[in-house]
Amino acid sequence: MKLSEIKALLNTVASVDFRLPDGSFVPEHFHVTEVGVVTKHFIDCGGTVRNEKVANFQLWSANDYEHRLKPQKLQHIIALSEKVLGMEDLDIEVEYQSDTIGKYGLDFDGKSFVLQAKQTDCLAQDKCGIPQEKPKVKLSDLTSSNATACCTPGGGCC
Repeated sequence: MKLSEIKALLNTVASVDFRLPDGSFVPEHFHVTEVGVVTKHFIDCGGTVRNEKVANFQLWSANDYEHRLKPQKLQHIIALSEKVLGMEDLDIEVEYQSDTIGKYGLDFDGKSFVLQAKQTDCLAQDKCGIPQEKPKVKLSDLTSSNATACCTPGGGCC
């Protein structure tokens, strides 16, 4: 989800709810402790130099049980970040505490914002020798007229 998309959605929702990949929700008393721009400048295993930039939201739950982030307040935080940081219309990455700081993509299901699990991947599979996954085949699907003709008495296959 892009920054422009969450800004538009915040005009349509009554509350800001984040659902985790396992279906549970971030406690409703969470805080958005950071909104920023994260830039990653790196080289992949194939030698290609890459730059990635995302808008980063950090969610945090404390024992401030009376706290409720309203859509207008989050809009204000985003607007301030755009103004002060020169934030562009970037893809959003959300950080939330799990066993360690988890990084998630963001989607919307019509009612709640949905944190989507992210996975690592090799960006240079064509250069670093990762074998292509072989298709799984059932032995019963391998029977053909040639195999039948070959593997009969006098067929010459043995």
